[in-house]
Amino acid sequence: MTETIKALGQLAILWAVYQGSSWLAAATGLPIPGNVLGVVLLFVLLCLGVVKLKHVELAADFLLKHLVFFFVPVAVGLMEWGQVFADYGLTLAAAIVVSAVLPLLAVGGLVQALNTRRRAPHAGQGQEGA
Repeated sequence: MTETIKALGQLAILWAVYQGSSWLAAATGLPIPGNVLGVVLLFVLLCLGVVKLKHVELAADFLLKHLVFFFVPVAVGLMEWGQVFADYGLTLAAAIVVSAVLPLLAVGGLVQALNTRRRAPHAGQGQEGA
């Protein structure tokens, strides 16, 4: 019984963060959905220690464990879009592949460039007492 009450309290904290971030997004006109802003806000609150992990861990673990159930309505709704997928399937697939590969290549190239730059010997260093 106490675990249930604890989980409900933690769920209330998560809900409050969500509601606050949704209100903030609507009030400021930010082009960011409230739930995305809520994740960022929760991350900041956790990093700053305003909210401790133990204050939300039980509820967050429960929600993550059952995350697949939140996608069932979306999957059922996509069934009505069968003709769109039939008409534009290749275009959608190409967009998904390109939007996944380009950031991967960009980040990989950046990491390689930074590693090469870090490993390169700096001119004038290591030449002491010449």
